[in-house]
Amino acid sequence: MKRGQKRGDQQEDGGGPSLGFPETCKKLCIEGSGEQLQDQGSCDSESRVDWGCLPQEILLQIFQYLPLLDRAFASQVCRGWNEAFHMPELWRCFEFELNQPASSYLKATHPDLIKQIIKRHSNHLQYVSFKVDSSTESAEAACDILSQLVNCSLKTLGLISTARPSFMELPKSHFISALTVVFVNSKSLSSLKIDDTPVDDPSLKVLVANNSDTLKLLKMSSCPHVSPAGILCVADQCHGLRELALNYHLLSDELLLALSSERHVHLEHLRIDVVSENPGQMQFHTIKRSSWEAMVRHSPKFSLVMYFFLYEEEFGPFFCDEVPVTHLYFGRSVSKEVLGRVGMTCPRLIELVVCANGLRPLDEELIRIAERCQHLSAIGLGECEVSCSAFVEFVKMCGRRLSQLSIMEEVLVPDHKYGLDDIHWEVSKHLGRVWFPDMMPTW
Repeated sequence: MKRGQKRGDQQEDGGGPSLGFPETCKKLCIEGSGEQLQDQGSCDSESRVDWGCLPQEILLQIFQYLPLLDRAFASQVCRGWNEAFHMPELWRCFEFELNQPASSYLKATHPDLIKQIIKRHSNHLQYVSFKVDSSTESAEAACDILSQLVNCSLKTLGLISTARPSFMELPKSHFISALTVVFVNSKSLSSLKIDDTPVDDPSLKVLVANNSDTLKLLKMSSCPHVSPAGILCVADQCHGLRELALNYHLLSDELLLALSSERHVHLEHLRIDVVSENPGQMQFHTIKRSSWEAMVRHSPKFSLVMYFFLYEEEFGPFFCDEVPVTHLYFGRSVSKEVLGRVGMTCPRLIELVVCANGLRPLDEELIRIAERCQHLSAIGLGECEVSCSAFVEFVKMCGRRLSQLSIMEEVLVPDHKYGLDDIHWEVSKHLGRVWFPDMMPTW
């Protein structure tokens, strides 16, 4: 009897707990095998759970918990588990990792598995992403897979480069040919992420022609072959668009007016990357205030996220007039003058991150932002300087709506009123929670 009990314990230890297998599932397994336990204290070979006879719905739950490699090993146990391995539900979401051993430390999806997916599960795939390293070979492999998805009906597609240049190094015609296979055959794309790719205007027209009724999210920053006319075509036809991310050079008054048309469902998120690779080589245009106002009237709750990676002399066209930005990030050093204009022209601001400024304190600028930006709830400051007194006054004015306050310790400059040893008590009092300066950036 003790021997049988020990064997039963081993069966439980080797099965359920390691997979997070609930008690109800264990009960189903026993009942599904047609065996009844007569006495919990006695267990013989005839009353053990037959794991090969688990119902497929139970196997599906188990396999969904397993990493892909463990799932593949499990599929070799028996015919039933192999059949479970190929259940369509397990192949709706998949990430192809395509990396070259010589240039990446990341593991790659095995070529044999890729062939099997294309042969048996391409029509099951719905949520797919391709993660590639910087090598041209990895990008070519991604295009090769895309071109074979002729039976797919994707809802989500993401092309992710862990490092540049990747897709941008491919011949444009080769990339476009592979991508349009998906555009033409899917018919139901709702989410598309194609940043840093050679996608162009004609391919966007193919996308719109086949997926205009379903497209809700489009992310296409750093796509140099797309013109403002190309993105305008998307805005005109995709009336269900909810989220859009693009470079500033694609933003225009015409685009904002198109997005403000009564034909459109209200846009919820607009992300703009304002990037300069070569200082002084790029001229930035200005968006009219009336265009922004039309957008706000049409979609009063939309979020405008702007990432700035500019040099100081390139900020001239920006923040001269009111902008409905809600989330503002400065990835390079930004002057006191520009931050002062932010406080005057960004009344909808919710989040502000300044990675660097210089050696001139930002006391007046922070106070002005606290006065004018009544919705500000998150701020992060990196290589800047603010006097402790001005910082306390800023927190006091913003009050407990500051849900995120990430300030480097080096930012705060002690003065006659506060020092670094006691400022956290004063700030904590106004925030209503314990707060300390950060030792490293957290944004």
